[in-house]
Amino acid sequence: MNLKKNDTFTVTIEDMSDDGAGIGKLDGYIWFIKDTVIGDRVEAKVMKMKKSYGFARLMKVTAPSPARVEPLCPAARRCGGCQLQAMSYEEQLKFKENKVYNNLIRIGKLEGLRRVVEEETDKGEAEEGELSEDRRAFRPVFLPIIGMENPWRYRNKAQFPFGTDKDGKVVTGFYAGRTHTIIPQEDCLLGVEENRDILKIIRDFMDRFNIRPYDETSCEGLVRHVLIRKGFATGELMVCLVINGSRIPYQEKLVEELQSAGGMTSISLSVNRERTNVIMGKEIIHLFGPGYITDFIGNVKYRISPLSFYQVNPVQTEKLYRTALEYAGLTGNEVVWDLYCGIGTISLFLAQKAKKVYGVEIVPQAVEDARRNAQINGIENAEFFVGKAEEVLPEEYEKNGIYGDVIVVDPPRKGCDEKCLDTIVKMGPERVVYVSCDSATLARDVRFLCDRGYEVRKVRCCDMFFSTVHVETVVLMSKR
Repeated sequence: MNLKKNDTFTVTIEDMSDDGAGIGKLDGYIWFIKDTVIGDRVEAKVMKMKKSYGFARLMKVTAPSPARVEPLCPAARRCGGCQLQAMSYEEQLKFKENKVYNNLIRIGKLEGLRRVVEEETDKGEAEEGELSEDRRAFRPVFLPIIGMENPWRYRNKAQFPFGTDKDGKVVTGFYAGRTHTIIPQEDCLLGVEENRDILKIIRDFMDRFNIRPYDETSCEGLVRHVLIRKGFATGELMVCLVINGSRIPYQEKLVEELQSAGGMTSISLSVNRERTNVIMGKEIIHLFGPGYITDFIGNVKYRISPLSFYQVNPVQTEKLYRTALEYAGLTGNEVVWDLYCGIGTISLFLAQKAKKVYGVEIVPQAVEDARRNAQINGIENAEFFVGKAEEVLPEEYEKNGIYGDVIVVDPPRKGCDEKCLDTIVKMGPERVVYVSCDSATLARDVRFLCDRGYEVRKVRCCDMFFSTVHVETVVLMSKR
């Protein structure tokens, strides 16, 4: 390989990495090139080279792939938040399915996993897995991904940083990939249309009263971020300004102007004086409204505060939770553990068909929200514990004898703690439903359970995040 930094070369994109970069090969050497699509013929510039692979910048698409589309967002490439916006939605779904399937085969060692085509699903075939031809081994099935009917404007939450441009003017938008350089963009096409109007109100207010955005280098300035949330079912809006202080000058005027946005229900401040990349502070100061908004997933009502975790795509979340509920196979007689339960979103779904649900979550405020959400919905068969799943589950099972017929886990990207998985094996529930946002750690944990008496029955992906590389997956496992 005779290439060096800043040289250009031409290559065909043959595959894509998990983070959405195109992969091309030249004389056996592997190149990773962002903003490309499988099938593209591209001209690229060398940026960094390792022994067997390198990174290059897309300069020009000389022959576009049939899967390539023109991104609707003018900032798509600079922003970096939508890694797949140049790829048709049909191909995005294939990419996500393949990523999960390949991780389950490679890391999870589920060699017998059979992909089911849409026609079989429509006919109700192969829904519960199947026996192999010699009827001695169980063969799990990988069902078609659940796609989005309308992939635009799906996000009910957005967090916008504030800063200044080279002329010192206040700007807001999104950070360019792997930087803290703000790309001015007040109307992300994945977010709700109200974001644009709210951002204009705040930016105009800051200009009018000379309120400066926070500077990460000097740690001076006041306004760091704004969090905007919308209840899709209720139309309620929340604005929470993250500030380097405890008050905004003339904030009564800002509150008055923000109320002009239809549906404005809650306005608050989040105090964050720390030198940190963490967006939200721990102290919330309420300026207007009850301090929360409400929304529905299915017929379950949820109260959402500024610090609450709540899925950003409510339409697909209902499909995801209904899949998890279906896989749990509840008849009304089961005791269910919901680990990493957040504000009880899955727990309360399960409680509608379970005898008893125990939820576990490490964040105390989330557990408060979960208990309150249970009260709001008149659900009395759900109980919530504050703590780590790997500590609460062994404590309650081994010392207090609380068994579970079904365990549902929805862990963060790092997956389940091994002690938690060990306790699941000891408890021996009939079914384990694993909801995952990271297919690599999912595959690792599935392998752990398969080596200790469980088998995968079926797998299904649900696309929650159009134009990004992320995807949710639900796996049903049962005792072998």
